Amino acid sequence: MPYIITEPCIDIKDKSCVDVCPVDCIYEGEKMLYIHPDECIDCGACEPECPVTAIFPEEDVPAAQQQYIQINRDVFKSETPPGKPTRK
Repeated sequence: MPYIITEPCIDIKDKSCVDVCPVDCIYEGEKMLYIHPDECIDCGACEPECPVTAIFPEEDVPAAQQQYIQINRDVFKSETPPGKPTRK
């Protein structure tokens, strides 16, 4: 999974990242956005667009936010996976 959305996105869901994603791999959950691990092409377009600095390459996720790597993976396996976001 190339990119991970972390805690600063909770209850923010700005969606600037959604607007620049060339493969539409960012999904909207109830409290935050998620990057689909099998759809992301590792282009990095989303990272600089995030106004709250919530997006990181997996290998650069801060130590205090490491749990979001698993959270981003697991959410797509849940009974209620996130859906396609509404665009601005």
